[in-house]
Amino acid sequence: MPKLKTKKAAAKRFSGTGTGKIKKMKTNKTHILGKKSPKRKRNLRKANLVNKANLKQVKRMLPYLD
Repeated sequence: MPKLKTKKAAAKRFSGTGTGKIKKMKTNKTHILGKKSPKRKRNLRKANLVNKANLKQVKRMLPYLD
């Protein structure tokens, strides 16, 4: 069986945790920041876990993320 290719766009956006969950950064933190409150911008800095509904698709894009 041939090697599975990793989707490089997904590899840049997701990373694994020690317990096997998949982590991602929150969106809406690049521009148009003037209207967002400091509290909202601070909370956007934190990482987030991938939702259960999207987990299967993300795992398929990243076959070697274990």
